[in-house]
Amino acid sequence: MAKKSARRRPATGPTTEPQVGPASPCPCGLAASYRACCGSLHTGHTTAATAERLMRSRYSAFVVRDAAYLLRSWHSSTRPGGISFEPAQRWTGLEVLRTTGGTAFHTDGTVEFRAHFTVRGHAHSQHELSHFVREDGHWVYLSAAEDR
Repeated sequence: MAKKSARRRPATGPTTEPQVGPASPCPCGLAASYRACCGSLHTGHTTAATAERLMRSRYSAFVVRDAAYLLRSWHSSTRPGGISFEPAQRWTGLEVLRTTGGTAFHTDGTVEFRAHFTVRGHAHSQHELSHFVREDGHWVYLSAAEDR
């Protein structure tokens, strides 16, 4: 009897890999494709004009698991040595709640946001007030602001 070659079937069900392509809606929530919005910041074709724009691009970097961009957009004094991603975590939405400063006329600013995610099907959210500053003329993430 001839031996049949065994083929693996693709896994079905939810995947933990990010599903964002260049033409996909940008995960940051703005009305543009990923390529035209945060993707252009991730590739270095454009830079963030405001602290809010940088925060949105960093959220999208978590969605697509772009550790290099996250590290590049982190202030040199607080940047970690590396970033690892929770394989079961899927980012599902971003709400920008409030901003202060952070425009072309400022050197620092804050962005308060709520980022939604799931881990193994359970919904969670992260609420943060992030502090951004300019370093070498570019907006960078400094830290989560201290609780008031």
